[in-house]
Amino acid sequence: MKFAKVIVDISLDKIDRPFDYIIPEDLESKIQAGTPVIIPFGKGNREIKGFVIDVVGDTDFDKSKLKSIKSVADSDVEAEQELIGLAWWIKEHYASTMNQALKTVLPVKQKVKQNQNQTVILKIDNVDEKIEQYSKKNAKARVRLLKELKTSKQLSKDIVKNKLNISPSTLKAMEELGDIEIKLEVAYRTPYDESLGEYNIQLNDEQDRVSKAIKKTMTFEKDGKVNVHLIHGITGSGKTEVYMDLIDHCLAKGKQAIVLIPEIALTFQTMKRFSQKFKDKVSFIHSKLSKGERFDQFERAKNKDISVMIGPRSALFTPFPDLGLIVIDEEHETSYKSESVPKYHAIEVAQKRALDNGATVVLGSATPSMESYYRAKEGYYKLHKLTKREKGDVPDVEIIDMREEHEKGNKSIISDRLRDLITDRLSRNEQTMLFLNRRGISRVVSCKNCGEPIKCDHCDVTLTLHRGNTMKCHYCGREKILPKVCPKCGSKYLSRMGTGTQAIEDEIKDIFPQAKVLRMDRDTTSTKGGHAEILSAFESGDADILVGTQMIVKGHDFPNVTLVGVLAADMSLYVPDYTATERTFQLICQAAGRAGRGEGKGEVVVQTYSPDNYGIESACKQDYEEFFENELPYRKLSQYPPIVNMVSILIQDKNKRKLDAATEQIANLIKQVKEKKYNELFIIGPSVPQISFINDVHRNIIYIKGTSITNLINLKNYLEDVINKSDKLKYVNVQFDFKS
Repeated sequence: MKFAKVIVDISLDKIDRPFDYIIPEDLESKIQAGTPVIIPFGKGNREIKGFVIDVVGDTDFDKSKLKSIKSVADSDVEAEQELIGLAWWIKEHYASTMNQALKTVLPVKQKVKQNQNQTVILKIDNVDEKIEQYSKKNAKARVRLLKELKTSKQLSKDIVKNKLNISPSTLKAMEELGDIEIKLEVAYRTPYDESLGEYNIQLNDEQDRVSKAIKKTMTFEKDGKVNVHLIHGITGSGKTEVYMDLIDHCLAKGKQAIVLIPEIALTFQTMKRFSQKFKDKVSFIHSKLSKGERFDQFERAKNKDISVMIGPRSALFTPFPDLGLIVIDEEHETSYKSESVPKYHAIEVAQKRALDNGATVVLGSATPSMESYYRAKEGYYKLHKLTKREKGDVPDVEIIDMREEHEKGNKSIISDRLRDLITDRLSRNEQTMLFLNRRGISRVVSCKNCGEPIKCDHCDVTLTLHRGNTMKCHYCGREKILPKVCPKCGSKYLSRMGTGTQAIEDEIKDIFPQAKVLRMDRDTTSTKGGHAEILSAFESGDADILVGTQMIVKGHDFPNVTLVGVLAADMSLYVPDYTATERTFQLICQAAGRAGRGEGKGEVVVQTYSPDNYGIESACKQDYEEFFENELPYRKLSQYPPIVNMVSILIQDKNKRKLDAATEQIANLIKQVKEKKYNELFIIGPSVPQISFINDVHRNIIYIKGTSITNLINLKNYLEDVINKSDKLKYVNVQFDFKS
């Protein structure tokens, strides 16, 4: 006898309370996760429709009191059915519970109050005169708003407030002067304005060739094959225009499209272009939306009120009934990999959704991941290239050996060459971006007497010094004031090592007191609208120099930026991770791509202590093929992805002794099953990870490599089954993380 766990309402707050039903023998072969069924419900046994979320061999309830499923519901495949089936696939492939998987794929359903929509409308004809008038008065906010309204005519108040950073007092004053009108209406919640003017695309020959080649393969048929394309286009080559053309084709066939963009790159510029092109058929989701707004967007998609959804990783689960295209921009980004259970990768899940819907997957990047490019080279993906910039020329890149700077007495993190180039840009009213992938003032504070660094009391990491003598843990978030003496030996001689974005900002202001400087990192963008406020100010010319972490190098297009400085190119190079060189290459390429996107020629200065490293050399030449050919032999020699598949098993517990005992037991289980069934697997560990405890939780790790992903998944299933049945193991936190 088999039992089905059935939910009667497809909403997040109901999936924790499924109902158990008996599956009649004649229906056993027809029922699986996602199957819609007719069930008797409640005291009156009224027949209603539900969805099976799991099939099990036993139940905790009295079997004599359980009701049986009446039948399988006769209906077309619905979005909910597909998503529940997808949740099951995620559960099986990424080692999570069904509840965890369902909470990942199903939208939040909550009762929320009616939303009022406010629109800012341009009311004057003499816009240029007003802009000139306000410019003379240095009314930058008014100028910024009028410039946008000049092309868009009207904007939602949310955009005006959060993206353009216009204060309520400025809006009130401009309305009283008759410049604008603020229109109020009750509306269906949409996060962005649906009328922002026109955006007509005209593909160049190279873009047109790529788009036509992909369209030829878009059959929209469920033929059991995954249709995946990789567009390798240099920064500024116009990948977005190709995406839009493919979406147009998809919509013309009555299908819908999902576009994934890393949240960090989901700028006002990007959203405006898509809104201009697809009008009220496009919507966006991101972390700043309320739960009600997010749910509304998913409901609009399910009801076919919209046809294009754009957003970060979670947009992948938009319940489109006729999905035809999934685009993943900046496909190399690590944010597409979930850091919480289930630890799924959006590219893999996108391929599963495409397979189930007869859709096409298009990946795009200037610096594709090793895994994606390897699959394209091997023929699993179809490779397309864009080699020319739409606007401007590829910038000139210069490497500065910081060892030579120190030899000639320059102890600053700013090289003499970069200092001269910044001075030149300031004299020409051109802008500069300075990239350093570390926030704070100082990376480490340590004792000169005993050498001990000041660490977090709850994590195995050093604290980072920020302004106000505040020390922060970038893992658990705890803070403490910089001690006056060493906590270990009592010495008052403490030294500061390393540099963060706050320190760079201070140094730049000292060197160039006449310059207007902005800083963009997690600290300055932690409040709602902080990210957009800084970008908007920089784009409007309110600052000469933007200092920041990787936030500033993702997808931004500032025509007046003609100089980019990468201040410590090798900072990520020696991290104990097999992807360190690849990550460094990608960051330098992305940073360099911000320069020279307008009329002015771009220059890039890359400062490093490792100028001969192949990753840095290839990045400075913007030569991906050279990097790939140098990196692949290392992956083959060391047996790392994409050559082999790998799973890491992270075992965690607050009790160190209990953790070590559980780790040893799990390690022995792995060795036993390897010898019996999976000889090809290679085991590393168990060992202690680089960070041995986080937030008072101790950690051990085991790595397993193998050429067969199926063997790794089967081993994972076996371990999960044993762990769940073991009284000693089931209370220890065990997480599986696949890399392939």
